[in-house]
Amino acid sequence: MTTEKIDNVTVSTQANVYFDGKCVSHGITFADGTKKSVGVVLPSTLTFNTGAPEIMECVAGSCEYKLAGSDTWLQSTAGQQFSVPGHSSFEIRVTEAYHYICHFG
Repeated sequence: MTTEKIDNVTVSTQANVYFDGKCVSHGITFADGTKKSVGVVLPSTLTFNTGAPEIMECVAGSCEYKLAGSDTWLQSTAGQQFSVPGHSSFEIRVTEAYHYICHFG
């Protein structure tokens, strides 16, 4: 099931802009202090490093991703998600805008 809206959050109005604008996100904070980010990756191939574990939820578009230590590219489309361990990395290939929610663990 795809998350279409998130209620009762505080939104950081200043965007996080990565990779010369190929990834743009906004941080959101829930009443209980939980933090997530909501953003978009434009067509590109990028490598992201993680601090905390992350779950990448696709809300529109699609991507291919490859976790650190793997040689296999997997696909994620709207309504799907993938998990990335903390203190790791993943590569992402996007051919159409990939809209996501990043859930920090």
